[in-house]
Amino acid sequence: MQITKETIIGDILDADFEVAPYFLEIGMHCLGCPASRGESIEEACAVHGTDADALVEKLNAHFSAKQ
Repeated sequence: MQITKETIIGDILDADFEVAPYFLEIGMHCLGCPASRGESIEEACAVHGTDADALVEKLNAHFSAKQ
C-alpha cells in the first residue's frame, strides 16, 4: 500500500491495524470515531498540529517492510 497525504485513515487502518500506534503517538486518539476514519492524513494532521509528511513517511516505511 502506498500512502499519501490524501489517503483516508480508515483505509489505512483497514489494510493493517498494526499502524494504529503511529497515529496514537502523535495524539490521534480518536481512531474509533467514524468521523476520524473518513479523514485524510493531511486533514487529521492539520487538526492535531502534526507533520503530515513525517507520518506519511513512517507509514510507507511500515508498509514497505511488510512486503
